[in-house]
Amino acid sequence: MVNSSQFSKRLQKILDYYGVSATAFSEIISFNRSTISHLLSGRNKPSLEFVMKVLEAYPEVELYWLLNGKGTFPSTQKNEVSKISDTLQKPESHHNFISENHNVNQKKISEVPKNFENSLNPISGKSKNGVYEISEEKKLNSVPIDRIVIFYKDGTFSEFKN
Repeated sequence: MVNSSQFSKRLQKILDYYGVSATAFSEIISFNRSTISHLLSGRNKPSLEFVMKVLEAYPEVELYWLLNGKGTFPSTQKNEVSKISDTLQKPESHHNFISENHNVNQKKISEVPKNFENSLNPISGKSKNGVYEISEEKKLNSVPIDRIVIFYKDGTFSEFKN
C-alpha cells in the first residue's frame, strides 16, 4: 500500500532533481495541475495512470522506488550515461567542416548551365488519378538527366539512374 505522505516526498524529490515546478511537471506528463497539488500535499494517492505517465516521461525513475521508496533514484543507468557523456570529447569547431561543404556546394551550383531555368516548362496536360499525361515534350540537349527520384507520401522513394 502506498503511503501518501511518503509518496509526496518522493514526488517532490523528482521535481527538485529535474528542477521543474509542479505546473511544468503537470504539463510534461499531461496531467491535471490540481491532481499534482493534491499528491504533493498528501491528500490523494496516485492513480495507475499518473504513475505510468511519470515513468513514461522520466525513465530514470524506478517504479518500485516511486511506489514504495525502496531502490534508488535516480537510477544508476542515468549516472552511467552521464559519466560516459562527460568522457566524450566535444568537437573543437565546426568551422572547417562547414566551409569545406560550402565550397563543394558552390562548385556544383556553378556546373548548372545558366539557361537551365529557362528551359523548364510547367507540366501541361490532363490529369487522370493524379497522373499527368505530358502533351508537349521538350528535350534538354545541354543537360543530360542523371537520375530521377520519386518520393511517396509514406516516406519511401524510388530512384531511376541512367
